[in-house]
Amino acid sequence: MKDIFHLSELDKRIISEIQQDATLSAAELARRTASSPATCWRRIKAMEEAGVLGPTVRLVNPAAVGRGMDAFCNVRMKSQDATSRRAFLRAMEQEQAITEVYSISGEWDYLLHFVVRGMDEVEDILMRRVLDHDNVAGTSTIFVLRRVKHTTQVPV
Repeated sequence: MKDIFHLSELDKRIISEIQQDATLSAAELARRTASSPATCWRRIKAMEEAGVLGPTVRLVNPAAVGRGMDAFCNVRMKSQDATSRRAFLRAMEQEQAITEVYSISGEWDYLLHFVVRGMDEVEDILMRRVLDHDNVAGTSTIFVLRRVKHTTQVPV
């Protein structure tokens, strides 16, 4: 297991600010975190090198681009061998509308998150990508009525 990066109080303030707005200038970030621009830049570079901070991205409102439906699909595998798992995960990575794949404990083996245009797209993905896969034994799908809380911010 990789060593945990020990966050200073300044690191935590920096992370808190950039998780809300990654476009902040070094000067504004320094002002908000009571630091200097050079120190903020060095701390960000150190956290990037340590793998604490990943790539800078922009979040897209799914409904604004015609993908206003979320669905979660539990998947049970026929076999737990490494070859079957790898083949399944490769197939799921190829489907853009499947935005998250989790290996989970309990009755099911995987949890898939679909961000789709509507029910027809869910059916297409389930039939073409998931249920047609040789290693899938069964699924159960849950449809989201409304996003109540959705965040990408990780508490630090």
